[in-house]
Order: sequence, then structure tokens, then C-alpha cells
Amino acid sequence: MNLHTEVFRPRGSIFLAGLMWLVGAIFVGVGVASTREFSSIPVGLTVAFFGYWLFWYPVVQLGIDGVTVRNPMRTITVAWSALVTVDTKYALTLVTETGKYTAWAAPAPSALESHLSKPADAKDLPANSYGMGGLLRPGDLKNTNSGAAAFLVRSYWEQLAEAGRLGLPPQGKAAVSVRFNTALVIAAVVLVLLSAWSLS
Repeated sequence: MNLHTEVFRPRGSIFLAGLMWLVGAIFVGVGVASTREFSSIPVGLTVAFFGYWLFWYPVVQLGIDGVTVRNPMRTITVAWSALVTVDTKYALTLVTETGKYTAWAAPAPSALESHLSKPADAKDLPANSYGMGGLLRPGDLKNTNSGAAAFLVRSYWEQLAEAGRLGLPPQGKAAVSVRFNTALVIAAVVLVLLSAWSLS
């Protein structure tokens, strides 16, 4: 078995991050080109930062040691052996004995997204994707953000289990690690305050 680190980031987030970076660059460019529009520089930097923080930074990352969910406010790592199930009712959610951890990067689909799905999106999924009676939630479909992320997590988890690599459930901090993204939050607050000051 040769499992590599995998990272899930929704395509929509890549587009939105790029769009905000472009808008931010325009604001900064205007500020650099004109001394009268100097206030647009911190505004542009703020827009670009929020594009990174809200859309590029959030991911679901899979590795041999566990699943890491990077959200804007918190980064959570769940050891594979501590994982009880994977839910997709509202978003990709890692369920453990001690709590549930939702991924910002993998929300459940809207009614329109579910309607646009194809039969192939419900096929060849890991066995634990299906509920009672073989039912499948819209959030488990492979063409959705939550479904694509869940497919990666469940497939990785299944391969580790089949290879006997899960081991015993770890205890305490080894099972679930939760870290607040203090530096990112502080940066967001500083940039917002700086933008507000420059526009006043």
C-alpha cells in the first residue's frame, strides 16, 4: 500500500480566492499609482487576505497519521483510529467518540447541485458511504464538495483498515488535536482596523 498525502480544496473556492486576489491587486495597484488613492492599498490587502483566509486556506488534508481539517478559525487533526464515522448531512463531518468536527471546505450541496448529479456520481463509493437499506445522502454524491471530500476520506480510511494500519484508538491529545488559528485571526483584525482607519 502506497498512500500519499492528499489535499481537498473545492474548485469554487479556488475561483473565489483568485477573484479576491485580483480585486485586491487592482486596489493596491490604484493606490501605488496615485497618491490620492493611498487608502485603497490597505483595503486591497484586506480583500486579498480574506480571499486567502476564507477560500484558499480551508482544506481537508489526508495523511497516514490522520485527517486534518483546516477551517478559518481552527485546525483539527483526527487520528484515523479515533474516527467513528463520516457524516455529510450539512457538510463533511468527522465524528469521534468525543465530538464532531465539520469542514468549512466541504459543505453539503444545494438542492440545485443535487438535482444536477448523474447516476455515475452515486456509483463505486466506499461501502460505508451507504446508510440503512443502501440509501445515499445527496451530500455523499461524488460531484458535490462534501461528497468528493467524503469519498477521499472514506477510501483512505478503508485502505488503512484493510492493511491493518489503524491500530488501537489513541487517547487524549493523540486522538484529536484542535488548534486555534490565532495568527490568522489577529491578521484579519489588524487589516480590517487598518482599512477602516485609512478610509476615515
